[in-house]
Amino acid sequence: MINRLVIVFIFLTISPWSQTADAIQSKPLHFAKGTSSATVEGSLKGDQIIDFKLGAKAGQTMRVALETSNLSNYFNVLPPGSNDAAIFIGSMSGNEWTGTLPANGENTVRVYLMRNAARRNEVADYRLMIGITGNPVATPIAQTAPPGDAMVESTPYHAMGQKPCSMGDAPQGSKQCDFGVIRGERGNAEVYVTPPGGFERVLVFAGSKVSSEGAFAVIVNKMDGWWLIDVNDYEHYQIQDAVISGG
Repeated sequence: MINRLVIVFIFLTISPWSQTADAIQSKPLHFAKGTSSATVEGSLKGDQIIDFKLGAKAGQTMRVALETSNLSNYFNVLPPGSNDAAIFIGSMSGNEWTGTLPANGENTVRVYLMRNAARRNEVADYRLMIGITGNPVATPIAQTAPPGDAMVESTPYHAMGQKPCSMGDAPQGSKQCDFGVIRGERGNAEVYVTPPGGFERVLVFAGSKVSSEGAFAVIVNKMDGWWLIDVNDYEHYQIQDAVISGG
């Protein structure tokens, strides 16, 4: 079992000022073969922002530490699919963080200067250490599917398609998410949803309950044959009964 750090998963604005895409430089980060961490050194000036991108799985543990020459230099950690919300905010909590990752996909470690220093065009020389350890959370395998529930050819799924979804404060159902479902005994299923942003959310249906490994909060409402599911108060999915039961 992975020791989990208790984290209040509250999405907040990632910095004290609005950032433009032009100011953000994106850099993929890869670990050397046989290692589970990497260290990068560099410098920032003014309103420059650097996003370090790296993939990981739900349930793994990330550790980030920042050493810097400028006391106004911090980092935030953004979960997969997020552009403007963070699970860790350095300016509020300091320059070291360890936490359990909530979802599969590409995580972002964003390095920046606070607004006061950015306005003065200050420089920060930094050393950033990022590590990922632990095993991904194992997703339960669905039980035997009902007889006659055919598979989609060349896939592990009983059905595939798209269903309404949204992220953050976007209107409910404003986008369509790809999904594949593996059905078990009636009322049991695993729905693999791919929201915009490139990560995968696995929703596990067991009777009247819905869970998702690695998630900090799953809220479920049922209305007119639809499951309305909120994950981490940020991801919003709408799944029909027919997806689960095959009807």
